[in-house]
Amino acid sequence: MVINLTRAVQFCVDIGSHIISAANQPSPQTMGEVFTTLNELGIITPDTCEQLKKSIGFRNIAVHNYEAINWEIVYAICQNSLRDFRRFAQEISRYAAL
Repeated sequence: MVINLTRAVQFCVDIGSHIISAANQPSPQTMGEVFTTLNELGIITPDTCEQLKKSIGFRNIAVHNYEAINWEIVYAICQNSLRDFRRFAQEISRYAAL
């Protein structure tokens, strides 16, 4: 499950980076800046931005310090935060349809 969560975060970052590049905006310097820029461009909501920025912290622990993963947090993410990825996909889809 952890690998799928880290992939979901990375896919969101990659999609956002592609959109930012296509909009001729400066490249974000961090993963978090990808979501901030998308929010500033009106592509994602402030709530989606903040939730996905939080997911980067989890991704970084999972990728760089796997042994420090708190499995209760993984369970909570699976129970409560998957909707953040769905909301991101919906907001990106609305933007792409314009």
